[in-house]
Amino acid sequence: MYLQLAKGVKDIPPEEKILKNKIVGTLAEVFELYGFSPLETPILERYETLSAKFAAGEASDALKETFKLQDQGGRELGLRFDLTVPLARFIAMNPILKMPFKRYEMGQVFRDGPIKAGRVRQFWQCDIDTIGSTSMLAEAEILQAVARAFEKLGLDVVIKVNNRKLLSGMLAQVGMVDEEKALIALDKLDKIGKKGVTEELLQRGFAAPQIAAFFELIGNDLAGLKKKVQNAQALQGIAELEEVFSLLRGINIQFEVSLARGLVYYTGTVYEVFLKNGTFASSLAGGGRWDDMIGKFMGGNREIPAVGIAFGLEPIMEVLKSGAGKKSVAQVYIIPINTVEQSLKIAEQLRQAGVKTDFCLGKKGVSKNLEYASALRIPYVVIIGDEELKLGKVVLRDMGSGIEQVLTMNEVVKLLTQNR
Repeated sequence: MYLQLAKGVKDIPPEEKILKNKIVGTLAEVFELYGFSPLETPILERYETLSAKFAAGEASDALKETFKLQDQGGRELGLRFDLTVPLARFIAMNPILKMPFKRYEMGQVFRDGPIKAGRVRQFWQCDIDTIGSTSMLAEAEILQAVARAFEKLGLDVVIKVNNRKLLSGMLAQVGMVDEEKALIALDKLDKIGKKGVTEELLQRGFAAPQIAAFFELIGNDLAGLKKKVQNAQALQGIAELEEVFSLLRGINIQFEVSLARGLVYYTGTVYEVFLKNGTFASSLAGGGRWDDMIGKFMGGNREIPAVGIAFGLEPIMEVLKSGAGKKSVAQVYIIPINTVEQSLKIAEQLRQAGVKTDFCLGKKGVSKNLEYASALRIPYVVIIGDEELKLGKVVLRDMGSGIEQVLTMNEVVKLLTQNR
């Protein structure tokens, strides 16, 4: 049997999983710092939930890329393509929740789409959303959390911001009335350029003069647009952007008039996060305001305001992977020299102190064990022989510098807990 993975998925070896866990832990710490509480939703959803016009929308790439299946009862199901639609369904099914409701969720999502660096078919998203607030303070808080999270991850990023009301108003002003088709094409501007977007818009039935008039508008900055647009919806989008920018002075955000975000459910502010030096093309996070979806799931004309962002764990890992390399979670590796029973007790002493400890399980000599610890990039080794035990001490070796010290266990614990 020839073993191979399904296309677009991959195994995560320990050195990458350690990095992934570190990123997830950092994000969870930041999310909770800003008052977001954890939620978990199922990977499987009813297909009708995912395919609702106000969710993915029939024309969106997300729905085209949805993995569709049936259960044994013949029910149409789909693997979730993001964490936003399941959140909307959860809120609609739990109408007594106190608002605003602030949640974060981290989990796997699936898209049967093209594969490239940082984009696979089974991947993680890490989301924060605030439900129940129309205030631009909700946007500001989320973008503050975004800036804090990337700072803690050691990544210098720029947050590009736009507003769907502005885009919708500009499209209406030039007569491009099929907004959904136009925005899906416009969202590809960074990938296929002005020429590619123009060709796609022509194929979608838009007239060349309309396209030219629209591109003339988006060639302006925010101040320039304020003078050129007359559409009331576009002006409202400009006012919301101005408020967001005024609340976030000091954070590296910039207006990007062509930023559309392809999903149809966005209704206001939209944003994407990119590495500042441009060495990695894909966005690291993206989201926006989606005020319509939850109310439509609930039926009637209710509007439940919502705003959030999804962090792409895979692209973040691609950027950080060059600095990865630890193949073990252990902080210390114990090598007993004819002292197995006493060494086991010392290993437990270290673990009781919260030090992640690995232990030699075979009969390899000291040099082979040091090679093993070095290969796994375990930072410290404790060597325990009879002579050291008679003195009530052990040998602690720093695997980075090669320096060895003869220390008491209290001294070892103190040093290792300081260097965690």
